Amino acid sequence: MQVVVCKDACEGAEIVTREILNALSRKPGLVLGLATGSTPIGVYERLVTAHREDGVDFSSVQTFNLDEYCELAAGHPQSYRTFMQKHLFSGINIAGENIHFPPNEGPALAEKCLQHEEEISQAGGIDIQLLGIGSNGHIGFNEPTSSLASRTRIKTLTEKTLRDNSRFYEDPAQQPQVASTLGIGTILDARSILLQAYGEKKAEAVKASVEGPISSFWPGSALQMHADTTFILDEDSAAQLEMIDYFRRSRAEGIRMREENTI
Repeated sequence: MQVVVCKDACEGAEIVTREILNALSRKPGLVLGLATGSTPIGVYERLVTAHREDGVDFSSVQTFNLDEYCELAAGHPQSYRTFMQKHLFSGINIAGENIHFPPNEGPALAEKCLQHEEEISQAGGIDIQLLGIGSNGHIGFNEPTSSLASRTRIKTLTEKTLRDNSRFYEDPAQQPQVASTLGIGTILDARSILLQAYGEKKAEAVKASVEGPISSFWPGSALQMHADTTFILDEDSAAQLEMIDYFRRSRAEGIRMREENTI
């Protein structure tokens, strides 16, 4: 696990965007795992700019989004499909058939979730998985006490998550109570994981995930078991880390060594 403490979210978005574009230059058929919410918007803005201004080609890219609310139609203003269309898909040349979301509507959802896992496998697996983290430590909608080996499935949302997201719904009765999500085991199958977390509200979850024991009560802590995970943080979200000075020094040494090796 690597921990990168940035000056702000803009620097973090630049780091993540650079990783994606470098990977895309090596593999035009990159398979991306995508997240929603305010955290990844800066990355999506930069990817759209890279396509429009620099001609970066996304036509062979496949995407698998982390989660989606159940029983929200694709065109619903609060659906994650609407979010992704607005912030990324409408601005790049990605083929519609290459965009995937976990199943969220209709009968036999458990069976459809198994099929979704097969779709990921048939695509060759996820190359880069983007993540945010909830204030209760959830990744995707894998709420506290989720199995660390879980696969794509339907999850009931906790009261904490519902409160955090309630600002998007004027009528509480319209707020979805359940969602479909990639499982923690599915996430851990990705070759590389980039988790962004910004702001003091995420500090406790970051500390528990980076420095705490591995526990289903803090789902993000499962990332300690992944061989290529990077936490991209700002000063506020990193504020509770006991090893923050070490993480800063480690990053500085890494930059120095890369610079020396390019001379």
